[in-house]
Amino acid sequence: MKHSSSPLVVLDRDGVINHDSDLYIKSPDEWQAIPGSLEAITKLNQAGYKVVVCTNQSGIGRGLYDTDTLNAIHEKMLRQLARLGGEIQAIFFCPHTDEDHCLCRKPNTGMFQEIVQRFQLHDALHGVPVVGDSLRDLTGPVTMGAEPHLVLTGKGNRTRIAGGLPPYTAVHDDLASFVQHFLLNKK
Repeated sequence: MKHSSSPLVVLDRDGVINHDSDLYIKSPDEWQAIPGSLEAITKLNQAGYKVVVCTNQSGIGRGLYDTDTLNAIHEKMLRQLARLGGEIQAIFFCPHTDEDHCLCRKPNTGMFQEIVQRFQLHDALHGVPVVGDSLRDLTGPVTMGAEPHLVLTGKGNRTRIAGGLPPYTAVHDDLASFVQHFLLNKK
């Protein structure tokens, strides 16, 4: 597949960068990076790619934590990444639950449309790799031309077994293996 001329990679957070929990990640202490994930982001940065996180955070809408706590979680992630020389260009999050019927909650495309505007992508998400561990991470951006990548960490293995992945979805063991594959095959 042809990659976008804009050097951007969009990542889901829970289950891709950090270990996920069915009980939600509700504090900085609960946020634990998946081995190799922060190093993988750093490699993308070193290869000239901007990394953006796009994440549903319905725990806010459910009253399990607030925006200040989410910011503290993200500060921990960014600090650990900075120690390795990496950075995340922007973090987009949806605080709503399914019951809110918002346009930003994945699989809807609201957050992805914001990414297109913020980074002035003239061809929507055409060829931009989007990495997630669930179907809802991939289906919306694929309608905007994104290149879908499923990682088997988090909910990824269950997602693969359930089927219904968008056409041409590449499957990787984890974020580190995605980055290795992606950087070897980029043009």
